[in-house]
Amino acid sequence: MKKSSGILMPVFALSGKYGIGTFGSESYKFVDFLCESGQSVWQMLPLSQTVYGDSPYQTTADGSFNPYFCDLEQLFTMGLLTEKELKSAEEKVTKIDYGKLYVKRTALLKKAFSRYDFEDGFLSAVNSKKYYGYAVFMTAKTVYGEYKNFPLWLKTHEKRLIDRFIEENNEEFLFYNFTQYIVENQFFKLKKYANEKGVKLMGDLPLYVAYDSAEVWKNPELFMLDEEYKPIKVAGVPPDYFSQDGQLWGNPLYDYDKMEKDGFKWWKARLKRSLKTFDLVRIDHFRGLDRFWAIPYGESAKAGEWTKAYGEIILKEMPKNRLIAEDLGVIDDGVIALLEKTGLAGMKVLLFAFDGNPDNPYLPKNIGYNSIAYVGTHDNDTAYGYVKTLSKEEFNVFLKSVNSVIPKGAKKVTSKKGVVNALIETLFNSEAKLVITTFADLNCLDNKFRINTPSTVGNWTVRYPEKYFTDELSKTLLELTQKAKRI
Repeated sequence: MKKSSGILMPVFALSGKYGIGTFGSESYKFVDFLCESGQSVWQMLPLSQTVYGDSPYQTTADGSFNPYFCDLEQLFTMGLLTEKELKSAEEKVTKIDYGKLYVKRTALLKKAFSRYDFEDGFLSAVNSKKYYGYAVFMTAKTVYGEYKNFPLWLKTHEKRLIDRFIEENNEEFLFYNFTQYIVENQFFKLKKYANEKGVKLMGDLPLYVAYDSAEVWKNPELFMLDEEYKPIKVAGVPPDYFSQDGQLWGNPLYDYDKMEKDGFKWWKARLKRSLKTFDLVRIDHFRGLDRFWAIPYGESAKAGEWTKAYGEIILKEMPKNRLIAEDLGVIDDGVIALLEKTGLAGMKVLLFAFDGNPDNPYLPKNIGYNSIAYVGTHDNDTAYGYVKTLSKEEFNVFLKSVNSVIPKGAKKVTSKKGVVNALIETLFNSEAKLVITTFADLNCLDNKFRINTPSTVGNWTVRYPEKYFTDELSKTLLELTQKAKRI
């Protein structure tokens, strides 16, 4: 296969007029930017509706679309919003204010819904129960709050009572069907445009779902829950590069013994849905498909223990050329063996390469073809932000290491911004079949543009002003891509 390259750009981080990036004109402009720059992959991060904390890796409904990504201008064109209402949604901010969005955007979408003349496609989706689980769950959250507060009849799925509940809250139920119908159609219209331009969309599949989610409500028997539907054990990771105390994510864990009885039907359906949505799918925390860190509910991350998973069976019939394994963090022989058996491409990160170990798997010389390589991911500091934190002595050591691996004939670098550009050039000249750069690194931005700092709050708020989407950057990136024979 031909080598290629792409850009990691969360939809929420796109520049736009409405407080957060959407599937509107800013997304189409970014697809055009990718094309003009010779890039063939847009890595988007998860697109599902989020829960408290606003992390795209904590979703209220797996496979849903975040209503915040709705193109409001399309609603205006459809006659569902007035010009004044559209204008009121404008928020020229450099950081996303999710609290304000939660109040204002939901109210605006409800106004649009109140004017919606149900079309045949929408009625068909409702009657086929395409969004049924999501819509019931979200309606229940409106009435009862979090999943833990749902009445027992709702948790045990007593159909007669749920039917009555929907009837009593029918407008709310239909509203949640409406948001998914509109936003999903907007996404697939965007995907069609991108594919026609030669751009593939890379999605991101979080390994786990949130406790407060439609998945846990719909399938409680598939998770480690007690008789009162409370978590028994939850997800996280032991101490590693990102956190010396480990990470306590809190997601309920899968009951693989029960899943095995029907051949992991739920997991396989989940993967197939993701592959239908995206051209490429990155499986986050891939190591959890070999063994996962099980933390007793209420304990710290350090109290966890490794427990066997069944990734080889789950992935057996999946198209390996379209799946990517996020195999970072604590990697052992089991994860390596699972990668070999499944044939999935793993990830390499240059910022992890320079520890003085010649066998470091992230060094450019050790990056093989079946890899997706990055300078840094959304969980890393920006490359420029990272080098700015180094002391003079640390920077000189790092600089020497970078200069030792840059492409043959390349000019030696001396400055901090020069290091960033050298890392990007080195990335493009690696053997990896696909290389991805963050938009912040392409613009040599500091850690004010960091997307996420693991185990902290207040993340996922970054937005990239339009001034950074320049013709000069596009031209430079195109030349680099051509020179590296990735186009």
